[in-house]
Amino acid sequence: MLRLEPRGAHSKLWTYASPVLAMALTVVTSAIIFSVLGKDPLESLYVFLVAPLVSSSGLPELFVKAAPLILIGVGLSLGFRANVWNIGAEGQYIIGGICGAAVALAAYPADAFWIFPAMILAGAVGGWAWGMIPAMLRNWFGASEILVSLMLVYVAQKIAA
Repeated sequence: MLRLEPRGAHSKLWTYASPVLAMALTVVTSAIIFSVLGKDPLESLYVFLVAPLVSSSGLPELFVKAAPLILIGVGLSLGFRANVWNIGAEGQYIIGGICGAAVALAAYPADAFWIFPAMILAGAVGGWAWGMIPAMLRNWFGASEILVSLMLVYVAQKIAA
């Protein structure tokens, strides 16, 4: 019978080698998938990994797409440290975007300085309100916040569609 035992000390080699190994396996697996799909693996990997970093519009576009995901990751890390599990951050992101867009559409012909801060505030409040649903259901009924927040992602996607 096998037993799992904790290590006495972490391996310094694998601390640095595991991310490198993960990236190498990702590149190899991606190349295999592209080959199976009938695409040139080197060209495909160039398009995904190098082109966004060297083109004039690629890097700003990368930052536009990465910034909300980084913000979500930082917010989730705070919750995870507090043992609060939220798997449905994508739904909160969607609802926040809808609320921010609603403010922009409501103020459409206007060109005032307050519109952008109001959009950010509405997006934050919308995401917060969507995140409060699993929290309230957990406090009131003992529902699993993991499952509720994950299922609310699909509801948010349907609302956005």
